[in-house]
Amino acid sequence: MPCLPGLAHKIRDAARLYTAGMTTPAIFFDDGRGALAPLRDLRPVFGVRTGALTTRQRLERALPIKTAALFVQPELAAITAETTGLPVNAVPDLDAPVLLINGRCPLPLDVIAALEPGQAAVEQRSGDLIAARVEPADAGAVLGGDAPDLDTIEVHDHVLIDRPWHVRTFRDACLGIDLTLLQSEPAGPEPMGCGLIGDHPLHAAAGAHIFPASVFDTTSGPIVIADGATVRPRSTVIGPAYIGPGSTVLDGALIKANTAVGPVCKVAGEIGGTIIQGHSNKGHDGHLGDAWLGEWVNLGAGTVNSNLLNTYGEVTAVAEPGAPRERTGETFFGCVLGDHVKTAIGTRIMTGAIVHTGAMWAAGAPVSGCVGRFTWATDAGIKAYRIDRFLDVMRTAMGRRKVEPNGAYIERVRGLAADA
Repeated sequence: MPCLPGLAHKIRDAARLYTAGMTTPAIFFDDGRGALAPLRDLRPVFGVRTGALTTRQRLERALPIKTAALFVQPELAAITAETTGLPVNAVPDLDAPVLLINGRCPLPLDVIAALEPGQAAVEQRSGDLIAARVEPADAGAVLGGDAPDLDTIEVHDHVLIDRPWHVRTFRDACLGIDLTLLQSEPAGPEPMGCGLIGDHPLHAAAGAHIFPASVFDTTSGPIVIADGATVRPRSTVIGPAYIGPGSTVLDGALIKANTAVGPVCKVAGEIGGTIIQGHSNKGHDGHLGDAWLGEWVNLGAGTVNSNLLNTYGEVTAVAEPGAPRERTGETFFGCVLGDHVKTAIGTRIMTGAIVHTGAMWAAGAPVSGCVGRFTWATDAGIKAYRIDRFLDVMRTAMGRRKVEPNGAYIERVRGLAADA
């Protein structure tokens, strides 16, 4: 498994290099490799929140690049075009070498910034391309897998995500980078009437709403509260942590270290080591630990998960239905819940569970193993979630946040249901 401490100096060296260079046109690409369906069913892999930021947001901030275009798998082209406004699956006219960056690389490695024209970085363990700097005329061939003769640099560390649990693997490194980057944004005054513990900064935007009697513990790392976020009374937030724009930490919540809550979420109960993509609800008591949640997830009251085996051993998991059980390299790994997953009250989620897009779990039995897309589970048995009914619920849930799913999004959901 990855040697992240060994990568640390390479990331720090990169940060120094990036401040000195000129801006380079970049193309992020999703090569479609790996078993990452619950993360990227409804977004390209570089749009996955892998810390406080998505992978693309992090690299755009940390590297001297300007994104010129995006390359994704055909089934995600329409969604990507509508949500980004950038050219998709076409190389724009450029008059300088372009940096091609694999969206499965969540870290701003020094090797990416240091590439010269005609060079490529490749992950040794997989043989997959991490990044390449090429002439615009060669970019299409490289992205299509028909690479010209490039000077290849092998990277011996594990730097590309290819399983859902790799968001846990890279979480702490990504979050640490993000919190440093986000502290460069303007902050508001120190909140009044709150408990402040620790020497790392509490960086709260001027537009954040922080109520008295909340506690912020920065002993182990900084806390960033984004513009429009709300922290209600009697809540405790322990750094390193991030609360995204428009999100609410409800009364009495305990937000533990290494948690990143994306935009427009409601969170309560005990949450630790968890990344939430955005627009999701965990608004009730219950433990959620070492997890990744997609968008439009709703956890019923009392939903809890396990993030540690009774044996204290390495967690194993199944990435997709029918796949073999694999070692994750993690002692603490809770679950991955894809977009639009919903659980009923009192749901138990077992260690290492992977739940794919659109599943609804209302059975008394615990969630375990791998749950396929659009599963409808009750005590009467398991069947397929009827797509028309699912779309009705989806529109209602998104409408509560004043979001209207566009045509590309709906067609993608229909396509996923047809393949389930």
